[in-house]
Amino acid sequence: MANYYCEYCGTKFRNVNSLTAANCFRHPYGGNKGKHKLYQGSEKDKYTCKHCGQSYRTLISLTAANCYRHPLGGNKGKHAPAL
Repeated sequence: MANYYCEYCGTKFRNVNSLTAANCFRHPYGGNKGKHKLYQGSEKDKYTCKHCGQSYRTLISLTAANCYRHPLGGNKGKHAPAL
């Protein structure tokens, strides 16, 4: 069975319907101000930030940390996964 992940917070879901139905606590507009977004990449051994290139072992740990090269300014946003 496939796993589906949120691009904003890295939470794992069993199906796309449950992912897109729930609010995301790390949504860019603010916690729980929008729905989870489907991560379109595949499951990997390491996930890399598309802004700074830093790697993490899980999608949850990647999206939890601040990015020093975030487009809004250094440490003003979370890492975002590269596909």
